[in-house]
Amino acid sequence: MSYCRAIETMSDEKKAIHQPYHDKAYGFPIHNDDELFCRLILEINQAGLSWETILKKEQTFRKAYSNFNIKKVAAYKEKDIERLLADPGIIRNRLKVNAAIENAKTILQLQKEFGSFEKWLEHHHPKTKEEWVKLFKKTFRFTGGEIVNEFLMSIGYLPGAHTADCKIYKKALKEKPMWTRK
Repeated sequence: MSYCRAIETMSDEKKAIHQPYHDKAYGFPIHNDDELFCRLILEINQAGLSWETILKKEQTFRKAYSNFNIKKVAAYKEKDIERLLADPGIIRNRLKVNAAIENAKTILQLQKEFGSFEKWLEHHHPKTKEEWVKLFKKTFRFTGGEIVNEFLMSIGYLPGAHTADCKIYKKALKEKPMWTRK
């Protein structure tokens, strides 16, 4: 079932959590590297959990990870790792915490080479899902097929975030997601 359809069947309480993300963020292009990094880290942390869990914890993730400032996260040391692993407001998984720090360092390198994380993504567009997964697994930590698919759909690089009958579909298309630019 698509995310659009799933929201229609949710209780009002769950809709209140999911609807803002679905209507204003999911499938829309992001042009800020720190926010792209944020979305990647949130998708990595969702692995094995529900997206609802991540949405409920987004603000505490932002606080814990220096508002996803790539330079700050890349400079995290062991004391920062211990702080994160002790923070009940985020997902306390050493592999995911280490992936965030290492991926921040990788993005800094991509920024040096391509000018920005966004430009690195644009440089590799278009690709099939399978090609993207291969590239991400080679480039980043903790990025399997589902994580890469959801990350790229959520930022407009792969189609599928919204179905044609979703009320947000046309709004998202107006933002010119990358999957519409072949």
